[in-house]
Amino acid sequence: MGDYLLNALVTLFVTLDPIGLAPMFMVLTAGFGPIARRQVALRASLTAGLVLIAFALGGNALLSFLGISLDAFRIAGGLLLFVIAFEMVFERRVDRKSAAAEKASGEDLRNVAIFPLAIPLTSGPGAISATILLASHASGVLAFAGLILVIVVLIGVCLAVFLLSNRVERALGETGRIVVSRLLGVILAALAVQFVADGVLTLVARALKAG
Repeated sequence: MGDYLLNALVTLFVTLDPIGLAPMFMVLTAGFGPIARRQVALRASLTAGLVLIAFALGGNALLSFLGISLDAFRIAGGLLLFVIAFEMVFERRVDRKSAAAEKASGEDLRNVAIFPLAIPLTSGPGAISATILLASHASGVLAFAGLILVIVVLIGVCLAVFLLSNRVERALGETGRIVVSRLLGVILAALAVQFVADGVLTLVARALKAG
């Protein structure tokens, strides 16, 4: 179970990208007072955490209802994660997130925490896909509980980053941010390839068995 939890921790840390959220939080909360910033940070973190936990609990049931096989979703989710990894390595993800943040700058301040900070900047398609895939790999109740704990811990990290966004950005600097983003992108790409490979191998094995 240790390998499973480590894989879950790395995968969700990379897809949530807490460090990369710091500048987005600063853009969205520009002009907010300290109290308002804390409220936005808490609301966004709580919303993102609930979304991910909901998909961990009911994602597989939803796939069954829609008639989508888990192996097909593994492949689709892996491809989606690879796209995110590609964007991270070539610095396209930051530009896309910045554009989303700018569009929301004129929204009602009460809604900024939900969109786009919680969805899709924190609990986006990549994080949701990774959560469903990881939940499907849980070997039992204990492993699944560990996944929920990982989600809670990482959402807590996101909250801490939101609250300390100014310090994080100053500490990393532009060069540090780029290095961290690209290293995490390479790790995510490898994990995405593994997801696709697992799905393809299982589908091929089933086809051969059926034949």
